[in-house]
Amino acid sequence: MTAFSTTVRATHLVTNAAWFGGSLMGAVGLNPAAREGDSEAERSQISDRGWTRWGPVQGAAIGLHLVSGLAILADNRRRTVAHPPTTAAVVAKTVLTGAALAASGAAYVYGARLGEAQEAADANPVQRRRKETLAGVMRWLQWATPAATGGLLVLDAYLGEQQRGAAGLLDRPMSLLRRR
Repeated sequence: MTAFSTTVRATHLVTNAAWFGGSLMGAVGLNPAAREGDSEAERSQISDRGWTRWGPVQGAAIGLHLVSGLAILADNRRRTVAHPPTTAAVVAKTVLTGAALAASGAAYVYGARLGEAQEAADANPVQRRRKETLAGVMRWLQWATPAATGGLLVLDAYLGEQQRGAAGLLDRPMSLLRRR
């Protein structure tokens, strides 16, 4: 494996970790913290400030993740075509990547709409109802990205296991259990 290949693979993993970690932190930390504001406008501002600061980092991570993924696929094109378990994992990764992109994009759009509705909700009953509807969508969407990107991490671990040689330290106890 060349230094370039290692760099591309590391970039792919680190950018997925940033995508996963940032979205998980938003769902677990930022979004609940934003609900503690005194008014709808303040809650919206807290959330907006956090996501505005994180957005460029997450966007760069997503872009680099996609580019590095294409480079890995090009590097492993023969194995991807000739080895059915690899083919299946790559197809699953492609589907999950699409789902993560769709979830991230939808969360961005619906989050912006929710922020607008929150700011107007104190004075406008129509916006209050819209805010509740959008908040329901966001409660689901905030978990969709970490679920999809977490799945990508699992598939990367699976693909890494396919490439290693002799059994590792963790495989030895399992082989002893199977002999019984």
